[in-house]
Amino acid sequence: MYHSKMECAQVDKLFDALLSLHTREECYRFFDDVATIGEIQSLAQRMQVAVMLAQGVTYAVIAETTGASTATISRVNKCLHYGADGYKTVLDRI
Repeated sequence: MYHSKMECAQVDKLFDALLSLHTREECYRFFDDVATIGEIQSLAQRMQVAVMLAQGVTYAVIAETTGASTATISRVNKCLHYGADGYKTVLDRI
C-alpha cells in the first residue's frame, strides 16, 4: 500500500470529496468553490504538460504551446519517471 508524505485526515477528507464527484459539472462547481482560477489553471497546465511529455513532445514545443516554464516541465517529467505513478495512472485511464 502506498503512503504519501501528505497523508492526514484533512487530505483524506478532500480526496473523499473528489471521489464523490460524478460529473464534469460537479467538478466545475466544487473547484469553483474550493480553489482559485489560477490554482486550477496551474493544475490543468501540468496535466497538459504530462500528456505532451508522454507523447514525446520536446520541452521547447511544450513550453511554447502551454506557456509552462522549463522548470515546471522538468518537474512534471521527473514525476512521470520517478514519481508515485499518479500521472501514469491517470494518463492510462484517459
